[in-house]
Amino acid sequence: MNWAELDSAPRTPRAPPRPQTGQTGGTGGPRQRLLAELRPVLQEEDALHGDLLQQDFLDTYNNLTLKTLMGLEWVSRFCPNASYVMKADHDVFLNLEYLAGLLRPPRSDFLTGYVYRWTGPLRNRAYKWFVPREVYPNDTYPPYCGGPAYVLSGDLALRVFGVAQTLPVINMEDAFVGICLHALGVAVTDPPPGAFTMYRLDYDRCRFSRLVMVHHYGPQELLRVWPHFRNASDKCP
Repeated sequence: MNWAELDSAPRTPRAPPRPQTGQTGGTGGPRQRLLAELRPVLQEEDALHGDLLQQDFLDTYNNLTLKTLMGLEWVSRFCPNASYVMKADHDVFLNLEYLAGLLRPPRSDFLTGYVYRWTGPLRNRAYKWFVPREVYPNDTYPPYCGGPAYVLSGDLALRVFGVAQTLPVINMEDAFVGICLHALGVAVTDPPPGAFTMYRLDYDRCRFSRLVMVHHYGPQELLRVWPHFRNASDKCP
């Protein structure tokens, strides 16, 4: 892979069970204080759920592609027989029960989400989505699914990780997955209209029951709406 255009950091040995964070800013006192505050929280999370993965790169927006590939590598090693794999951001509402119904029966070479077509890289350095021409010279991306949430079949996850080793990596994670699909000759699959909502919608239980994903929901909002969504007894029309 070509990591030249992605954020880099000195690679240091990992020594579990002392979790470390990604980018924490500087090497002086504030960084050490932040590590001291986070370490017991991370250890508690890992002890309770065992759901933390750690790698040796900065946890920055430009490194989101590396973060996603790290997840696909983990899947390829530890969950090679998984029917599906989902990537989702922290600020989305997910209706997994509705999604599960859409994914039956299991399929292969399958990826779905909010599909972007005929979009291209932004060349203005003022944007955080800026992609230099020397990193990606084409004017358009192949079709891809928006990064807030997408789901792919387990077999395709393994193939995407494999072909990624042969391609120059760009900092636009979702577009890069589309580039990998294009290299594999696999097309994205359109979901039911509106199932993956890239903009915020005000919470309505019945409306959300027919959606897979709604973007722009923060942690406190999710803590508020999720119990009602799961436990409300009223029937939807």
